[in-house]
Amino acid sequence: MKRQKGTGTARFGDIKNPLFRGGGRAFGPRPRSYGIKLNKKVKDLARKSALSIKAKNNQVLILQDFNLEAPKTKEFANISKNLKVDDKKSIFVLNERNKNVYLSSRNLKNSKVVTISELNTYDIMNASTLLFVESSIDVLQKKA
Repeated sequence: MKRQKGTGTARFGDIKNPLFRGGGRAFGPRPRSYGIKLNKKVKDLARKSALSIKAKNNQVLILQDFNLEAPKTKEFANISKNLKVDDKKSIFVLNERNKNVYLSSRNLKNSKVVTISELNTYDIMNASTLLFVESSIDVLQKKA
């Protein structure tokens, strides 16, 4: 740096000025969102298409409504084992939130519990088996 006055040249300013060697960057990177807008009808169509592909490949099971008295992972694991989906990625689709079922399943690696409103196309295609509860089928048909 040099003195501001007495040298006969212009004021130096800041050392971080992009004009100087080692200074700042003139137009540095700006964070931006890479998300895209997708219409609701297109999202619904993609979800319907994914569900029909799974149904065509016999990867959809419909279960009777069930409830767990307490959050027990062992009980939920037994249910998955009896349905022969314990070694595959599976999604249990419920009509409404059920805290005991959710808490029982969240420690298991290959299972996920969602409500019908949380169900998305990526999860449908990523899972190898979809397990719907009877009451959720009614809501899904009304939604479709």
